[in-house]
Amino acid sequence: MNLRTLFRALHSADLVIIAYGILLSILNTLFASRLPNWWILVLINVAVSGAICLLAVARSRFDSKILEVVHDWYAAPLVFLTFKELYFIIAPLHGGRSYDDLLIAADRWLFGVNPTQWLMHLSYPALTEILQIAYTLFYLLFLAAGFELYLRKDRTMFHFYIFTCVYGFYLSYLGYFTLPAVGPRFTLHDFGMLDRDLPGLCLTPYLRWFVNVGESVPMGVSNAVAQAAAQRDAFPSGHTMMMLVLMSLSVRYRLSTRYVMIVNGTLLIVATVYQRYHYVVDLFGGLVFFLICIYTAPLLYRFTLRHFNTIDSRYKGMESIT
Repeated sequence: MNLRTLFRALHSADLVIIAYGILLSILNTLFASRLPNWWILVLINVAVSGAICLLAVARSRFDSKILEVVHDWYAAPLVFLTFKELYFIIAPLHGGRSYDDLLIAADRWLFGVNPTQWLMHLSYPALTEILQIAYTLFYLLFLAAGFELYLRKDRTMFHFYIFTCVYGFYLSYLGYFTLPAVGPRFTLHDFGMLDRDLPGLCLTPYLRWFVNVGESVPMGVSNAVAQAAAQRDAFPSGHTMMMLVLMSLSVRYRLSTRYVMIVNGTLLIVATVYQRYHYVVDLFGGLVFFLICIYTAPLLYRFTLRHFNTIDSRYKGMESIT
C-alpha cells in the first residue's frame, strides 16, 4: 500500500493525532536526558499511530459497521489518554518547576486580590454543588454534541466537529508547555482542606475525587505531595477554551442541546475559578487559544482535504465546511 492510498483511508482527525504523536516523540527524543521514560512514550506513540493506520485501512477494505463506528469514535477516549502522556513530559522537561507565581502575580495586578480567595466570601454549598456538577460534565457534553450530529447521519458536520475538537484539545495541551502550573487549589489554598473550606451538598466530594483521579492527584495527601503529583495543566484553561469551542459549534450547527451547552458552559467557566482549578488569567489564555482554534481549524481542515485527499473529502456538502 502506498501513502496516497493510506491517506485516502484516514480521517483528517487521524492526521492531527498522528502528527501530534510525532511531535511528542520528537520532544521525547530531543530531551531524552531529562525524561527517564522517553523511549516507552515514543514506542506508545508509534504503536498508536500504527493502530490508527491499520484501523483506517481495515475500514476501507471491509464493509463493517463496527469498524466504521470504532474509526469514527476512537478519538474520544484517545484524546484523554494522550493528555496523560503530558504528565511524564512537562514537569521533567521544566525541571519540576511550576510558574504559578507568575500567574498569581498577574491576577493580583489585574484585580488587586487573589480571585479564588476573594470568592470564598460568596461561596454557598448549593452554589458549590451546581458549579462542581457543571465542571464535571465537561467531557460528557462533547460526547452529547457528537452523538447528536452522528444520529443526524450528517457525516460532513460530524467529521469536521471531531476534527475541530481533536485539534482544539491538542492545541491546549501544547499550550501547557508554555507556563506549566498546577493551579490555585495547591498554591493559594490547602488542597487537603478543600471539602471543608468549600463544601457542597452531597455529590461534590465524589465529583472532586473523579476530577482528581483524571489529573493524577491522590486523595488524602498533604498539600506538598498533591502539588508535586498534579499535572501542569492550569495555563491556558483548556476547559474554558474547549467549552467556548463547543458552545460556538453547537450554535453554528443549531444543536437541540445548544441552550444546555451555553448555560452549562457559562457555569463551567465560572467554576474553573470558583472551584480553584484555575487563575483568572488562565481563562484569558483559554480565550486566546479558542480564537486561534476556531479561526484556524477550517483552514487546516481544508489543507488536509486538498493535499492528503482524506476520506472526509468524499462526503457530500464538504464545501459548506471549507
